[in-house]
Amino acid sequence: MADAPKSFALSPEIHDYLMQHGTRPDAIAQELIDETRTLGNIARMQVAPEQGAFMTLLARIMGAQRIIEVGTFTGFSALCLARGLPEDGELICCDVSDEWTRIGRPYWQRAGVAERIDLRIAPALDTLRALANEQAGAFDLAFIDADKTNYQPYCEELAGLVRRNGLIVVDNVLWGGAVVDEANQAENTRAIRAFNTWASSDERFEPVMLPISDGLTLLRVR
Repeated sequence: MADAPKSFALSPEIHDYLMQHGTRPDAIAQELIDETRTLGNIARMQVAPEQGAFMTLLARIMGAQRIIEVGTFTGFSALCLARGLPEDGELICCDVSDEWTRIGRPYWQRAGVAERIDLRIAPALDTLRALANEQAGAFDLAFIDADKTNYQPYCEELAGLVRRNGLIVVDNVLWGGAVVDEANQAENTRAIRAFNTWASSDERFEPVMLPISDGLTLLRVR
């Protein structure tokens, strides 16, 4: 039996305290967060600011040179990942929406990371499969935050693209707590449950699931 949990759902007050005592978004990142917020409910697709700070730090401490992102939305997560790269690093962003990604591009420019970002507007599986032909094992880090029903196929492709001891980071794995609500049989919920079961038992990975934001799984490629 597991020990009693030490994590808890954050109240607005605790979240504010957390942000005040961690790495806060700078002016550029905050403006992108604020512009995304004007989009309404869809803004929930953006990663939390503390998660963005974690991803920047993760890229830096790994010494990542090449990263792949699947699902870019308005570009905040890409901004955070690109800031964790050296000047000659590369982040390939896979997304199908020119409309949403167009919001983030000026912020990438202002932050001085646009030259590190290669945005590819196409179905992500097509992009990943094209890369697999010539760049197997060439990436240090990958981040998945896209359509939930394709999480496993994305991860299957990335398993061949990310080097040994590299990381695949997967967002939304707790799905607002719905993963343990058996009454919730929505397609996305069932897809995330299935992905979590698969990823936690696949021998190619060493998995750690963290209660950061909406749940974040780190898969070390063995």
